[in-house]
Amino acid sequence: MSALTSPSGPPTDKERRLASDAGRRLAPQVVDTATAGDATARIVVQLKGREAGEPIEIPLSALNMLRVILAEMARGNAVQLRPVHDELTSQQAADSLHVSRPYLIKLLNEGVIAHRKVGRHRRVRFDDLMAYKRLAGDARSAALDELATQAQELGMGY
Repeated sequence: MSALTSPSGPPTDKERRLASDAGRRLAPQVVDTATAGDATARIVVQLKGREAGEPIEIPLSALNMLRVILAEMARGNAVQLRPVHDELTSQQAADSLHVSRPYLIKLLNEGVIAHRKVGRHRRVRFDDLMAYKRLAGDARSAALDELATQAQELGMGY
């Protein structure tokens, strides 16, 4: 799976409205791709003021990705597709995690996140970065659950 962010910045209000409407209309057509196997969809693309093109057969997973992109745009989020095997610079990786570059370098040097060196520069595979992000999120959720349990046991009113 790829990450989604936009090279042209956040969508305009008009783009948000169009994405919201299109996503709402597309959602019932898209089934869960985890159970769809190698299912495909046939789509027709028609640009305003032009004739419709020939139907195109695409993987259902691609149509589901379009649904996700539209949902993110409707929320006002910028979107960009990035291959999972893509390599990021240390600054790009730090930005993706919303941490400082020195903190990311510390994680890389400690072996917490896999990376390789190209000359003096570090490169982090996108999928390795996302694996770390998932693990860190799981650990954070577990810690919050434990704190909530302790607060309830102590009668702190949470």
